[in-house]
Amino acid sequence: MKNTFGTSLSVTLFGESHGEKIGVVLDGLAPGIPVDAEAIRDRLSLRRPYGKISTARVEEDAFEIPSGVFEGHTTGTPLCITIQNSAQRSGDYGKDRVIRPGHADYTAQCKYHGYEDYRGGGHFSGRLSAALVAGGAIIGGALKNRGIVIGTHIQNLHGIRDRVFEDLQKDISALNEMRFAVLDPKKASLMEREIENAAERGDSVGGILETAICGIPAGVGEPWFDTAEGLLSHALFSIPAIKGVDFGLGFEGAGLYGSEYNDPLRNENGTVITSTNHNGGINGGITNGMPVIFRCAVKPTPSIFTGQESIDPKTGENVKIKIAGRHDPAIIHRARVVVDSVAAFVVYDLLSGRFGTDFFYDGKS
Repeated sequence: MKNTFGTSLSVTLFGESHGEKIGVVLDGLAPGIPVDAEAIRDRLSLRRPYGKISTARVEEDAFEIPSGVFEGHTTGTPLCITIQNSAQRSGDYGKDRVIRPGHADYTAQCKYHGYEDYRGGGHFSGRLSAALVAGGAIIGGALKNRGIVIGTHIQNLHGIRDRVFEDLQKDISALNEMRFAVLDPKKASLMEREIENAAERGDSVGGILETAICGIPAGVGEPWFDTAEGLLSHALFSIPAIKGVDFGLGFEGAGLYGSEYNDPLRNENGTVITSTNHNGGINGGITNGMPVIFRCAVKPTPSIFTGQESIDPKTGENVKIKIAGRHDPAIIHRARVVVDSVAAFVVYDLLSGRFGTDFFYDGKS
C-alpha cells in the first residue's frame, strides 16, 4: 500500500478524484530553492482540459502550500502542496456500477476488497496528476537553475506524426509555452481534428510522447537495478495510460546492425560527445552527457461512450455497459506536462543522490 517514490527526493501522492483535496509531499528538497506560485499556475494550465478535445470537467486547480516554504524559498523540510477539488459530479458513479473495461475498477476491488473510493476512479484517477505537475513546477525550476531543461511533444497521435527534435534547446523552450505541444504547427490542427472525430463517434485515441532532457552531466545513475532508464521507467509507468517506455532508438533500433546502432565518440573542445544519440544519452544505466531521449506510449482513454462487454461485480454476470459522465477523448496532450514533471522528479533524485542536495542550493536573493 505504498504511494511514495524516490530515495534522496521522496514524492508522496495522496487524495482521490472526488475527494475534498489531492496533494503531494516532497521530502529531500534542498533549502533555498525559489518557489514561484505563478510558475506553478502556468504548468497546471498546460494540463487543464479545454475545448472539444478534453473532458468537460474543468477544475480551477486552486492550490495551497501549507508547509516547506518560507519567504518564497524551500526550507529544506517536507514541502506539501494541496489542490482543491471543486468540479466533482459524483452522481455519475453509483454503488450499483458495472466494472468499466480498461480502468482499474476490477483490480482495485481485488486489492482493496471494496473499500476503495470508486467515484471517478478514486485514487487511480488521472486527476491526481495535477499534484505531480504542481510539485514538478518547483523541481523543474530547480533543474533549470542548474542548466537542465525538459520538454515533451506529441510525436504520434493515431498515426499523425510530428517532426523530430532538431535544435533541442530551442524546441524545448517553445514546447514549454504550448498548450498543444507539437513541433510542426501544421500537425496540431490535424491531431486536434482527429481527437474531435473520435469524440464525435463516442470513441478515443492514443499516441506517443517523446521527451528530451538536456544538461544532465555524465556519470549519473547506477548499474543493474537503479539505472537511469530503470528509475525513469519506474516513475513514468505510474502515470495513468502509459503502457510503454523506450529510450534512444528503442524498439525501432532492434533491427539494426551494431555498426549502425553504436554512437561514435569524439572529443570536442575538451568535452566528450557522440556524433549520434541512438542510445538516448545513457550507457550501462549511466548518463553519458548527451541529451536523454525517451518515448512513452499513451493508450486511448478507456472511458468511451460506445457499448462494451463487462461484468456485474455483485452477481458476476456478464453484462453490457455504456459509460456516462465527462471523459477525455484523448489525454495525450494533457499528459505531456505530467511526463515532464515525473521526469524532473527522477532527475532531481538522481542528481541529489550523486552530488548531494546542496547541488541545488540556490541561496536567497
